Amino acid sequence: MNRSSHALALTMGDPAGIGPDLTLAAWRARDSLELPAFFLIGDPGMFEARAKLLGIDVAIAEATPETAAGLFATALPVLPIKMAKPVRPGEPDPDNGSSVIEAIRLAVELTLAGHARAVVTNPIAKSVLYAAGFKFPGHTEYLAHLAGQSLGTTVTPVMLLSGPHLRVAPVTIHIPLKDVPATLSTVAIIETARIMASDLASRFGIHAPRIAISGLNPHAGEDGALGKEDAEIVAPAIAALQAEGIDAFGPLPADTMFHAEARAGYDAALCMYHDQALIPAKTLGFHDSVNVTLGLPFIRTSPDHGTAFSLAGTGVARADSLVAAIRLAGTMAETEARHTSSAA
Repeated sequence: MNRSSHALALTMGDPAGIGPDLTLAAWRARDSLELPAFFLIGDPGMFEARAKLLGIDVAIAEATPETAAGLFATALPVLPIKMAKPVRPGEPDPDNGSSVIEAIRLAVELTLAGHARAVVTNPIAKSVLYAAGFKFPGHTEYLAHLAGQSLGTTVTPVMLLSGPHLRVAPVTIHIPLKDVPATLSTVAIIETARIMASDLASRFGIHAPRIAISGLNPHAGEDGALGKEDAEIVAPAIAALQAEGIDAFGPLPADTMFHAEARAGYDAALCMYHDQALIPAKTLGFHDSVNVTLGLPFIRTSPDHGTAFSLAGTGVARADSLVAAIRLAGTMAETEARHTSSAA
């Protein structure tokens, strides 16, 4: 379905966090930053109250996905979802968790149905949602569940951090470091790299992406002296990817693959565990990196930070990462549309 005339779907995130603050700031800067149109899924009254608390003038208009793009120039379009309890900045309430979850579900539903161009998610607090009965480890897993329900099959999501200086994904994510060697597998590396290569081509416009793959151990195992995993798990995955025509290379020592000269030799990096990927990503682009979920049947981006409850309602939270997420979602949607059209 042609989504080109539609806006992006932006979820409210945890309403007691900085998501509302960032959303209001992003909309106010829409012209100067040339942001693509988006509509918010949230409680209009709560956003009006937050704007008043912050002392800013924001026109808010209830909207449908079909009317949102037309309203965006003069008002923040909001697809209404009511909160169960009044929202106090910095004081998360599990009773509002069902509304937070529903905003995510609705954003995915609308995007899959072609009524929105992409999903952009504001930060959630997983502990708050767990108290509300949320059964998933986090945003990414819930999005994959929703996608799987729609497609009738299992969906494998890949977390990519995309910043101005680096794109990087981890093979293993939120598990203890001591469990990484036993969890890591040749199959997982191959599957993650395949998804990266596919989405980098179709959604980032990189025709033949070059993927640098790190080793697990220091010095990529140093010929087995510092661990056998790189030779026995990582190297076979790279050989298999190369045999498929994917431009993957490594395993590379992680301590020398992120300086400027090294980054010039690849389009994205694949690392073996969470911190190996996220430390360089956040060091090189702390305020403007974007969390992108690859492997889904829709585009999803998110700020690369949390709810920052202590900053909510203070007016000091920076909207850089949300702005980058909105802009990247729009760019990815345009690229995917061109890719789909050329492949037809």
